Amino acid sequence: MKVLVLNCGSSSIKYKLFDTATKAVLAQGGIEKIGLKGSFLKLTLPNGEKVILEKDIPEHTVGIEFILNTLVSKEYGCLASLKEIEAVGHRVVHGGEKFNQSVLIDKEVKAKIVECIDIAPLHNPANLKGIDAVEKILPDVPQVAVFDTAFHQTMPAYAYMYALPYELYEKYGVRRYGFHGTSHRYVSRRACEFLNLPYEKQRIITCHIGNGGSITAIKDGKSVDTSMGLTPVEGLMMGTRCGDVDAGALTFIQEKEGLDAQALSTLVNKKSGVLGISGVSSDMREIESAIAEGNERARLALTMYEYRIAKYIGAYAAALNGVDVIVFTGGVGENQAVTRQVVCDHLGFMGVKIDPELNKKSHGTEVELSTPTSKVRVVVIPTDEEYMIASDTQAILSK
Repeated sequence: MKVLVLNCGSSSIKYKLFDTATKAVLAQGGIEKIGLKGSFLKLTLPNGEKVILEKDIPEHTVGIEFILNTLVSKEYGCLASLKEIEAVGHRVVHGGEKFNQSVLIDKEVKAKIVECIDIAPLHNPANLKGIDAVEKILPDVPQVAVFDTAFHQTMPAYAYMYALPYELYEKYGVRRYGFHGTSHRYVSRRACEFLNLPYEKQRIITCHIGNGGSITAIKDGKSVDTSMGLTPVEGLMMGTRCGDVDAGALTFIQEKEGLDAQALSTLVNKKSGVLGISGVSSDMREIESAIAEGNERARLALTMYEYRIAKYIGAYAAALNGVDVIVFTGGVGENQAVTRQVVCDHLGFMGVKIDPELNKKSHGTEVELSTPTSKVRVVVIPTDEEYMIASDTQAILSK
């Protein structure tokens, strides 16, 4: 089955076209700056070469039309006709309590995604734009929604509830939902396949760490706790998000700075984290360069970032009453050897031992880092959320 996977942001569209029978990626790329000057489509050719195609893209329907036309173009296409696309799978960020698995999209599903906009105002509207655009252009092609939050719907109430008045949960659904669920689901299962371990009998901690980041505790194949909350702000320190912070500090800042709700949201989402502490960048490569030049605020930012990862792993080891496997994934988890080493050095009390030379050589490939004497298996598993979306789409439609 040929499945087009779409991940629509407010001003971007990422895509991959899969042949699920062979797991082959037939085409991939993304559109950036939708609705802005200088919008373009950047695609990756089969030989790895990058091509940029500039075009005025005022909104998502035009963007998706551009992608589809490129897929059947003589110069860069891989399809003879759009009729070859048998299904479209969408990443949808927030499904609230309404979805605990991927679903075939219909009017009722769309209405429930709309209901979740209040708790995902930055993401769900963009996801809906992608769904609507495909409906207009390919009205007969089935679409599937794969939710970032679905994997975490197995969390027990004592893990997902906040210690706020219970009526706020009843009225507004205020609770921890968690995100990156498709990634955590993929890498936890793939890690067990890689290590030849039974997935349903393991205690696993998955660390999806990059510009955004979250950690999940998985027991017997089910998420039992995760670091992100009602929104993707809670938990780890991230590129521009603050992560865990005293709520009292936020009301204090709001009063002192005279901030309204939107300004406070911008502060914690876009001006905090690694960028806010370092004053340099949210990009870890630039942070490392600044540290090499003696920038102490950059050093502090990286130390805070690494410390919080180790702290969450320790907490989730307690939540799981032990841990069998630790998985690193995401842009930093897959590629930043120094951070993996620092985090694992904090975990010596758990019997974690990794091979430092093997760790240094590991960049974006599946590898076990733990030594034979380590009490915990430690692996790097590159995430593949898009393949997971394609796989779910095929599975739903094959039923």
